[in-house]
This record gives sequence, C-alpha cells and structure tokens, in this order.
Amino acid sequence: MASRSVDVLLVGGGLASASCAALLRREGFEGSILLVGREPHPPYNRPPVSKGYLQGKESRDDALVRPLAWYEENDVELLERTSVTKLDAAARTALLSTKDEVSFGQALLATGANVRRLPVDGSDLEGIHYLRALGNADALRADLEEAERVAIVGGSYIGTEVAASVTALGKRAAIVMQEGIVHERGFGATAGRFFQGVLEQHGVEVHGGEGLARFEGAGQRVQRLVCESGRVVECDAVVLGVGAVPEVSLARAAGLEIGERGGVVCDSRLRTSADGIFAAGDICEYDSVVHGRRLRIEHWDVAREQGRTAARNIAGGDAPHEAVPYFFSDLADWTSLEYVGPASSWDAEVTRGSIDDGEFSHWYLEDGRVVAALSVGRSEDLDAARRLIASHEPVDPARLADASAELP
Repeated sequence: MASRSVDVLLVGGGLASASCAALLRREGFEGSILLVGREPHPPYNRPPVSKGYLQGKESRDDALVRPLAWYEENDVELLERTSVTKLDAAARTALLSTKDEVSFGQALLATGANVRRLPVDGSDLEGIHYLRALGNADALRADLEEAERVAIVGGSYIGTEVAASVTALGKRAAIVMQEGIVHERGFGATAGRFFQGVLEQHGVEVHGGEGLARFEGAGQRVQRLVCESGRVVECDAVVLGVGAVPEVSLARAAGLEIGERGGVVCDSRLRTSADGIFAAGDICEYDSVVHGRRLRIEHWDVAREQGRTAARNIAGGDAPHEAVPYFFSDLADWTSLEYVGPASSWDAEVTRGSIDDGEFSHWYLEDGRVVAALSVGRSEDLDAARRLIASHEPVDPARLADASAELP
C-alpha cells in the first residue's frame, strides 16, 4: 500500500517540473502537487552554470527558477535530494529514495540528462571537469583560482560559453574539437566563423578537426591534452562539453516506450505510452506538429515550454505542443545569439544584415521554406522566423536578404 497519495507527481527537479507546477497553480489547479528532485537545490536555470554563476556574477539564489518561498506559498511540496527509484505505470505508484511509496493521479517525467563522458586514458586525473550542475561550476571555479590554462573539449554551446567565461576571468582558454569551426554542426560554417572570430579576437585558441587521444599529467594532476593528430595542448584544467545523454533509466524500467533518439516517446500532447504519464525536457521525444517529425531537444527554454504544455494537459486540456523551439547563448559580454528551429538539414542559407558588423540574422531554408533562423543583434527578425517555420510557406530568399524590405 502506498504511504501517501498526490494528484500530480513531478519527477525531476529542473525547469520543466517547476514550469509545470507554476502554470498549474496559475491556471487555478487546486489538487496536490509533489515535486521530487535529486539535486540539493530547488529547481534552477542551467545557463548560469557555464556563464554568470561560473564567472561569479550570479548567486545560487539568482539562478533559481522560483524563490524557495514560492513553493510553500503555492502549496507545491518540494522534496530535494530525493529520487524516484521505481515507477509502476499501471498502478500509478512511485517508490522514493526515502523508501516512501506515493500513489499519483498523473505524473510528469522530467528527469533531464547526464553528461556524456569520454573514457580516454588519463580521464581520472584531477582537474578534469564536466559541467552540468551548480556543484560542477563550484568545483571548476575553485580550480580556476590556481589554474591559468584551461583546455575545453567541444565546440558547441558549453564549449564556447566556458571558453568565454574563463577568458573573462583572466585565464587562457583553448578549444579542441572534432568540428572544423565552432558551432558548425548546428549553424553551418558561415555563422560558425563569426562566433569563432569573436572567440579568437578575445584570445581563445581554437583547434578544429582534432580528436581527443588522452590526457597526461604529473602525479594526479592533469597537465596536457593530447590529440589524435599528436597536437599537445598544455593545461592546468580541462572542461569536457561533448553533449549529454537523456536520463531514461526510470522510464525504461517502467516499460515506457523509448525512441530512436534515446528519449521517452510522446505524442504531440507530450503523453507517453503510459496513460496519465507525460514527459518534458531533455528526455521528451515528441511528435512536433510544427516540424512534422519527431524531435528531442536539449535546451532550457524548450524544457520550460514543454513543462507548460504538460501542465495544460494534466489539467484536462487537449493542447498540442506548438511552440517553435528557441535557443539562447552568449559569449561573456562579447556577443550573444538567439536561434529558432531546429534545422536537421537545409539546402540554402541567407544573411540579412551585416556579419562583419556583428548585427545580422542568418536564415536556413529547405526546399524554399524557412526551417530555422539565427539572430545576432536582430531579435525582431525572429518573430517572422517563427511564423514562417510554423506555416511552411515558401519565401523569396532575396526578400529575406534585403534588410530594407519588410519580412513576410
């Protein structure tokens, strides 16, 4: 017998669960809500981990999604340092790490992701960091008090943000990556060159086309990174930013369907294969009504919007998840980017504005239709991009490129 019962169980202490709880209460849901999170903090935003919090510009309280008092004021029970160890989807019960068993009416699974680890020689040396949580940032910042040279593995969001942050702290940063240009996989070479240029102008070394072979050190401390090509990067600390793996072990053990992208399969309403159980955030592999295909996206804003969609449907709605995914990143105070998409492929790129001046939007087209857009200093262009992505209407590339012409 379950020791207690709740109307809504939120599994995972991140942005998706917090957003779900907030919208439920804002929309007048009066049932009981239990939010269970394994981290020793209330739900917080992850972007500061590699940026403001790492740089010491933001506190832990600044990073919180909601002040701690909000949960009590809104009658949302919050259990920190607690995991759901077993989920019985048919019986709608959950066993907690506290040994309590909870029965629930409906549940949201938002268990997030774990960092992807690289099992290379020397990876157990001191000074090698993965960056996912506030505690990871604390450990890295402590190392940076003594370290002067930081090697970063990976040229996407985490890699470029960390490189900018440690450089802003007065350290020397070097990026080592398989891509030829930073952000090339997600944004293509043209936009990638702009961001790489910004990094290099501020002293970041970028070594593209390099595979990681091993780490070497003296005693227990890392001293150098060795590439497969033989290139050696001297360093006092290392940050690995090579992606994340969705944490679906609980869902898999409960018999929920797992998709080709490694996430929990959901329909367009974010309903899983088990009745009464929804998924959101990094683990959610959902049928996108916007894109006409199944997506799984790892980003904080996507988790927030999916948490809200789940809340609407938990409360009895029938709302498809229609938000066009939005991404944001910045490189210290040097530049920032906004992106709507995502595009898995494209056959044409169009630039509006001036890349040389650092104020442009970059559009990605497939078969004459907008599939994604990136903005640096032209946020106003993204509203049109969202409309065009959702409508699937063909566009005139010349009109997109003409900054004096009104966007469709």
